[in-house]
Amino acid sequence: MATVTRRISRRQFVKYSAAGAAALSGWFGPAAARLALARPRAAARKPVTVATWKHGRAATHAAWDVLASGGRALDAVERGANACEDDPEIRSVGFGGLLDEDGRVTLDACIMAPDGRAGAVAFLEGFRNPVSVARRVMEHTDHVLIVGEGARRVARAFGFEEQDLLTEHAREAWLQWKLGMSNVDDWLSEESHDTVGVLALDADGDLSGACSTSGLAFKIHGRVGDSPLIGAGLYCDNRVGAAAATGKGEAVIKTSGAFLVVELMRNGAAPEQACEQTLRRMIEHYGGETDFQNCFIALDRHGEVGAASLRPGFEYSVRSAGGEEFREAVHLLDG
Repeated sequence: MATVTRRISRRQFVKYSAAGAAALSGWFGPAAARLALARPRAAARKPVTVATWKHGRAATHAAWDVLASGGRALDAVERGANACEDDPEIRSVGFGGLLDEDGRVTLDACIMAPDGRAGAVAFLEGFRNPVSVARRVMEHTDHVLIVGEGARRVARAFGFEEQDLLTEHAREAWLQWKLGMSNVDDWLSEESHDTVGVLALDADGDLSGACSTSGLAFKIHGRVGDSPLIGAGLYCDNRVGAAAATGKGEAVIKTSGAFLVVELMRNGAAPEQACEQTLRRMIEHYGGETDFQNCFIALDRHGEVGAASLRPGFEYSVRSAGGEEFREAVHLLDG
């Protein structure tokens, strides 16, 4: 695992963000095209897949099985997300996801294809593979996002198995929370708020992405974060690259995070640079002080991968013909 230790303190951020703002304006100015041409490019690497967090290893393994056999990026990201949704030991995605305040498992997911099509479901109960339901929305309706009972009807219509998603671990965690009646959201706990984001570039040079989550543990019933929102938790442009977010969904929504990462890549930034710049925009939005974790992964059309997080501890998995890599992302703030 490659560990990156470059970071800045909150005090340094004020000075750093001023320089970052100037650089950010440059990405969207006339110099952007020159920068895109000037930045050295690594040799194209494809196919390749990348996923968020430690459990992303299961996602990249499943996605790679599709890519290595010549399969499409769209099938790869769905299969990768399914691998996490089906595992009850992954407690922030799919079956085994932690509960909301009312003791119910509600799931959110989206998927995006190389041709720009997208599908999403939110506040889905009783079906363990929301990303696959989202794909049916994309392929069989002219809508993008369907929620609640409407999403359940889609799942039933396409023959998905309805089941109780509650696990004993999730029930015990919810009961413990109820006993304490805590109203404090632990945004720095991986288990309390995480997602799986999966990106893939196939042998034909096509990009796709998927994102799936059970959302913030013990959330207000009906809360939806960034994960099913195209442009927030996930964005893919086949001419440029793809990005996915994880962390505090409200912060990602407010900055249109995944879309901004891709736009920065469009204007010349490398994937890691684009993730960092987006996080700087986020910190600026919160006045230079954040008490939560947010992270991005990005994959460009050349097969270059990058990631960044607000704080230490964000790990992600990359799989290509060269093998598997498990990396820790660059982080911007201490602690």
